[in-house]
Amino acid sequence: MKEPCFDVAHLGHVELLTNRFEESLDFFVRVYGLTESGRDENSVYLRAWDDYEFHTLKLTRSQTTGMGHCAYRTSSQAALDRRVKVIEEMGLGIGWTDGDLGHGPSYRFRSPDGHVFELYWETRKYVAPEGEKPALKNIAQRFHGRGAAPRRIDHFNLLASDVSKMRDFMVEALGSRVTEMIRLDNGRLGGCWFTVNNKGYDMACTEDHSGARGRFHHVTYAADHRDEILRAADIFLENGVFIETGPHKHAIQGTFFLYVYEPAGNRVEVANAGARLVLDPDWQPVVWTEAERRRGQAWGLKTIESFHTHGTPPIETPAGKD
Repeated sequence: MKEPCFDVAHLGHVELLTNRFEESLDFFVRVYGLTESGRDENSVYLRAWDDYEFHTLKLTRSQTTGMGHCAYRTSSQAALDRRVKVIEEMGLGIGWTDGDLGHGPSYRFRSPDGHVFELYWETRKYVAPEGEKPALKNIAQRFHGRGAAPRRIDHFNLLASDVSKMRDFMVEALGSRVTEMIRLDNGRLGGCWFTVNNKGYDMACTEDHSGARGRFHHVTYAADHRDEILRAADIFLENGVFIETGPHKHAIQGTFFLYVYEPAGNRVEVANAGARLVLDPDWQPVVWTEAERRRGQAWGLKTIESFHTHGTPPIETPAGKD
């Protein structure tokens, strides 16, 4: 068994593309409850109230939807250099960028399915302005109570044509550990959950049933309590936000969840992961069978069909077909 690699510290941010920019921005700030920390010509940089970095969501104006890129912060400059060497040897590198408003130079590369990943070390830490400074020095920002008001970014989920290739990529390129997985009856992996630290997971990858490549499933921010997920459901209802499914509890990872679509159609989750940490240094992945997954969620509720079919960008329908 390989020694765990902790060159990568944590999930940093996700860039979401939207073709309804102003509506998406209104949703994420007023309804979902993130805070704007900066903007440039095409993007607004957003964060939850206890995210320590300048941004954890980059919302970018686009002609399409889905994920622009996902980013992880490394544990040091030396760790970044080590990961870049490994990724270049894998033949997946895109190259260096100068960074953006929230961080310094970053190295970009592609997953086997075509998703764009980014690693960086130098970061800009959020400094709360007057009126948002917390009473406690160990919190990034005063709790504002606006919208659903999640506390921090938690994880994201990608769709892929071959989950096994994504598993090997995450382990080799980022040093991720696999915490749970779904093994289908035909032998393929239907899903895989990964962590670079002691959280239960920071990234999930599930099979794209459309056969497409490089699509996005959802991004998730975490709240402290289950009651906040119930409150979020009422907030979404009052604001006319489409609730796809939930509140329910996942069997895999045990997360209490609620899924909605933001105005451009990207799926967004607000969830309570509880205190589940993977502290076991030689943790062996939990393997779920296809039969076990057919039982539904933790309380026996069937997973809604759109959860298996909806991703962004949407699949183009050929002319003349429904």
